Amino acid sequence: MSTPPDASNSDAVHETAETLTRAWVLRPDIRRDDNARAPHNALEEAVALAEAMPFLEVCGATVVRLQKPHPGMLFGKGKLDELLAEFEAAEIELVLIDGPVSPVQQRNLEKKWGVKILDRTGLILEIFSDRARTREGVLQVEMAALSYQRTRLVRAWTHLERQRGGLGFVGGPGETQIESDRRAIDEQLVRLRRQLSKVVKTRELHRKSRAKVPFPIVALVGYTNAGKSTLFNRLTGANVMAKDMLFATLDPTMRKVELPPSGMEVILSDTVGFISNLPTELVAAFRATLEDVLSADLILHVRDIAHPETKAQANDVKVILESLGIDEKIPHLDVLNKLDLLDEDESRATQAIADRSDEVFAVSSLTGAGMDGLLQAVCDALTGTRKHEALTLGFAQGRQRAWLFEQGVVEDERQTEDGYTLKVFWTSKQADQFRTV
Repeated sequence: MSTPPDASNSDAVHETAETLTRAWVLRPDIRRDDNARAPHNALEEAVALAEAMPFLEVCGATVVRLQKPHPGMLFGKGKLDELLAEFEAAEIELVLIDGPVSPVQQRNLEKKWGVKILDRTGLILEIFSDRARTREGVLQVEMAALSYQRTRLVRAWTHLERQRGGLGFVGGPGETQIESDRRAIDEQLVRLRRQLSKVVKTRELHRKSRAKVPFPIVALVGYTNAGKSTLFNRLTGANVMAKDMLFATLDPTMRKVELPPSGMEVILSDTVGFISNLPTELVAAFRATLEDVLSADLILHVRDIAHPETKAQANDVKVILESLGIDEKIPHLDVLNKLDLLDEDESRATQAIADRSDEVFAVSSLTGAGMDGLLQAVCDALTGTRKHEALTLGFAQGRQRAWLFEQGVVEDERQTEDGYTLKVFWTSKQADQFRTV
């Protein structure tokens, strides 16, 4: 069954019909896993992914139920003909398939339907390419895209008339076509790695500079569109892009913020949102982007509690954090966000869940509801990670002594015949860093 999307949800408000690529979204529903997400919810997310690209006009969306995928065509002959008729009637130019499509399947489907085919990985890479702003983000997207293209050598399609930049997956005249020769792709990857290594060194210098600042790092993580950027903006007064759109934030953003009511100063980090079936190329490519999470003192897991599959989304985030090697010792707080979208009964039930745990908080980043309790918990969690300790330093350990004062952790110091006796109040991370000074 086909469902045309609500045109009012389109982000292409400044586009005209002539400049948009007409697209259709297909969600193959392969009944293998009893724990698989509801197909209509998966289709809704796939449509939202497509609508995140301003040059696409989503003309329809369909769940296609399959017993098993056809190795050469993905779909059976009857369904192929049925969909071809729909695509021709709607003048579709691009079909987005929410799932993996092999190079053979892609080639055969493009020949059968006469349209461009893009799978989930290709679409997410396109979105990341469109959103990347920092030099590192751009380089990492290009590397991930080349690794993906190397297996299928995607070509630009000349019948899509919109001229635009990007990766070439949804190409048109005027785009730079990536060389189809694999050796050329490998050479380009080598060049990108060299450029990236220089950018990473610069980030490392910035990270070391931040390490000298005695402020703990609080990282916001969560599924894409969970409301992280809205929460970030509320806490910092910043103007980070915050829209009801998948992957509205791609590059990491950091701000110093003073938390009420204690006045504690922290570094708040907003990160790229996670998503189910995140392409493995991107998990590896964006590891450096998420390094601030690896070094965080506290992680706030922001969840869209109004989403029908909020538990599944939370599990996806957990799996990705584990794959990134996030230390389990880093304290976590669960932030059940978008309380304002729940009805009265749902809101009471969510608040009851939060009341049963000291590590769960029900909030609305939009209205500010529940923020006081969350902020107090953040302060308590960060203060709780600090401890008093006595240190004895010799006169020759001037570098270590200077580092302690730079960190602002020294509460008392007394000079002795052999050096100094200091009382410090610091975090476990600062104690570990001190041993390497």
